[in-house]
Amino acid sequence: MLGRGVCVYTGSVIEVFRRAGVGEQATRSTLTRMVSRGLLSRRREGRRTYIGLTDRSEAILRDGERRIWKTGAVNREWDGTWTLLGFSLPESWQRQRHDLRSQLTWAGFGALFSGLWIAPGEVDVSGIVAELGLAAHVKVFRAHADVGMDIAEMVDDTWDLHALGAGYRDFDASWRPYASGRVDLSGGDALALRLRLTAEWLQVIRSDPRLPVRHLPEDWPAAGAEETFRAVHGLLEAPARDAAQRSIETVLA
Repeated sequence: MLGRGVCVYTGSVIEVFRRAGVGEQATRSTLTRMVSRGLLSRRREGRRTYIGLTDRSEAILRDGERRIWKTGAVNREWDGTWTLLGFSLPESWQRQRHDLRSQLTWAGFGALFSGLWIAPGEVDVSGIVAELGLAAHVKVFRAHADVGMDIAEMVDDTWDLHALGAGYRDFDASWRPYASGRVDLSGGDALALRLRLTAEWLQVIRSDPRLPVRHLPEDWPAAGAEETFRAVHGLLEAPARDAAQRSIETVLA
């Protein structure tokens, strides 16, 4: 739907996800929740129901598109800048504290100390702060580390590098057989397979704050996993597009 100005028949969505291994009830429940949360719009054409993107879901998909194809999984161009965010919230604001921490983690921040979070590069958090209504309780700075500071140690203390690396290694191990030709793609459902490929890759890279590669272990697996993703995606692109044209019913938004 992104960039095409169309709405998709829910029956088509259910069928595609069925072929990807997701049950009808789970898909219907997910679509209903996404509509209620403002992530999808819903319209009827006769007896059929169609779903479309909202401004919010389009922004999320654009972010995913940017992370996959523009910023990439490996941060080789870091200029030494860090974004620091400090906050102090009343003890009773547990929900706001949870929401802020969740949003900061999504934006690539890690907890340097209690109430002080850090992310590589210049990260614009104005939208997060405004959405949560916490402007009066948050302070944001840009900074560089002092000479002699062990940045690699700080990175290791602040982020769970073992879990991040495991995500890339697991993805690579799962999909490399497809990239190398050891698994035949011709007999499978290319659309469902590409859906699963992209979903799994986004899950990995969205948990990664794109830490500067020069301060990561030498065997950091992000580059190899990204190479595998792009190779398999390229193999699936044409057959998945053809399958989508055959099986997905759309109307103009």
